[in-house]
Amino acid sequence: MKQFSIFLIFLFFGSCQYFEKKVPSEKELLRKELKAINWKEVDEYPSVAECETIADEKQRQKCFFDVMSQLVQEKLKIDSLSILYPELDTISVKVTIFPNSKMKFEPQFPKDSVAYDTIKVDSILHARLVDFPKVNPAIKRGIPVKTQFILPVIIKAKEEIKPNKQ
Repeated sequence: MKQFSIFLIFLFFGSCQYFEKKVPSEKELLRKELKAINWKEVDEYPSVAECETIADEKQRQKCFFDVMSQLVQEKLKIDSLSILYPELDTISVKVTIFPNSKMKFEPQFPKDSVAYDTIKVDSILHARLVDFPKVNPAIKRGIPVKTQFILPVIIKAKEEIKPNKQ
């Protein structure tokens, strides 16, 4: 009986290792989680008030880009950009939306853009692209994040009014 009880004691203490679960380290869990996150995409795209009621994510994204393009074109339509540079029909503008809803616009010029003064075009864009409606920033895992995208802006030349000859 004495040998049996000693055997049970060794078995009891030895079997405790089998019940002990290995807890992964905090750093290992963080590394796995960071690896699983797709940093190139956001959970929710930026949005404006006009698009908030749209439930479909793709439709809301399209609405946002349409509204942004329309607003930029309207702000540039009243300027002399199309008169100064008639050969300039489209400008690519890099739009940055910060987590605090502030926006920054940077024109993206081709490397060989000698046909027009890039500094002048840049200053015209910075002067005109102000006072936008509030833009809700993109959301990644419940946190507002900075996003950037290229927005092609079509500059329409103003048509001259020709008098009718009778």
